[in-house]
Amino acid sequence: MSAPARRRDAAGTRQRLLEAARRRFATDGYSATTVRDIADEAGVNVALISRYFTSKEGLFEQCLVGTADDLARSIPENATLEQLPDLIAAQMAGASIGDRPTDRLLLLLRSSGDERGDRIRRDVLRSQAERLAGLTGRPVDENLVLRAEVALCATFGMLLVRLSTGIEPLTSASEQELAGPLRDLFRSLLQA
Repeated sequence: MSAPARRRDAAGTRQRLLEAARRRFATDGYSATTVRDIADEAGVNVALISRYFTSKEGLFEQCLVGTADDLARSIPENATLEQLPDLIAAQMAGASIGDRPTDRLLLLLRSSGDERGDRIRRDVLRSQAERLAGLTGRPVDENLVLRAEVALCATFGMLLVRLSTGIEPLTSASEQELAGPLRDLFRSLLQA
């Protein structure tokens, strides 16, 4: 008796490839990650990367685009600058090593070694800074974008240090304890 045919799930396979690629690119970097590593982790044939994403570069680009979309969705459209520190503190307090937010952050911060991929990464970071600058209600100029970039970098650094070093009291700080310094940071950099 022959084995039953496996049902194909293109959307599920594509999603598993994206998740495996995001983890690998974030952990090992673009250059050190092979398509075989990604396919093996996703439990699929390596040829499916070409089918769904054209190439390793195409897969990396989709990981970055997905990361940008996830990042944009993590802060509600109608959020105000005053609400932002509390929203970020809540996400930070709920994050742990191995979480998708950490992988997304590492993916955004790690150079790919590929100019097109790095341009996409820089564009994503720039658009997030412009969005943050826009929450101030002031005209967005290069100085305000710079200040927003500094706020984002400080926030990203805070999350990475919290998750990777174990230093106290940062690592065990509660959502409420994190919100205070974040409010001070955003107030000093972005409020007139």
